[in-house]
Amino acid sequence: MGSELKVPTMAALFAAGKQPEVLFWVGCAGSFDDRAKKITKAFVKILNKANVSFAVLGTEESCTGDPAKRAGNEFLFQMQAVTNIEVMNAYGITKVVTACPHCFNTLKNEYPGLGGNYEVVHHTEFLKKLLDDGRITLEGGTFKGKRITFHDPCYLGRANGVYEAPRDLIKKLDAELVEMKNCKSRGLCCGAGGAQMFKEPEKGDKDINIERTEQALDTQPEIIAAACPFCNTMMTDGVKNKEKEKDIKVMDIAELIATAEDL
Repeated sequence: MGSELKVPTMAALFAAGKQPEVLFWVGCAGSFDDRAKKITKAFVKILNKANVSFAVLGTEESCTGDPAKRAGNEFLFQMQAVTNIEVMNAYGITKVVTACPHCFNTLKNEYPGLGGNYEVVHHTEFLKKLLDDGRITLEGGTFKGKRITFHDPCYLGRANGVYEAPRDLIKKLDAELVEMKNCKSRGLCCGAGGAQMFKEPEKGDKDINIERTEQALDTQPEIIAAACPFCNTMMTDGVKNKEKEKDIKVMDIAELIATAEDL
């Protein structure tokens, strides 16, 4: 880990008269949640290795407004969105990548109506493109033959139809991809969507994340792969609930690649 992470801010690049290839939208989880910060770092290491010219907004980035909107506070959502759009448009941003499907969905589908038109890609799609273009190479050594099941984030899969990019990356690691009973267009929520991340569940027979974790455990995986910071939290909690955290890791796709690349 000798090399330092290079994370330029948009303000610094703009001042130097430069425009990055892509804006990396870090998101609230990726900025503040200790577990999700590791995903952010893993993704940045890959971007650095691939010599991608990127920037972050830093302190100029605020929440996309997804939790506010999903919880029913449209007014707060629009305030948050318009603030972000003004900042991005002032910098002439055209392409955005994010490791959070909630940010991805909101930037891609909700922002155009408020004047924010950008090409928005999820980090799994971006990583797949880097691989296809030969900007990163993958040797599957670390994960060769490992049983990995992939949990489809709702806002990546069912809401935006991105199913293959993360799976292609897992296969490129020479791992054995095992599918859960509910996957792809029949995927099951981790239990954190619709702003449920920030509250305790309603009373019922079983928490959603426990149901989903049981489906994952049925595939007898060594690793549960996720592509969303919220899903990561919920699946990790589920694995701990089943007292399996010593045997089964929950990892983001970016972390799998960074680990395989020994970054």
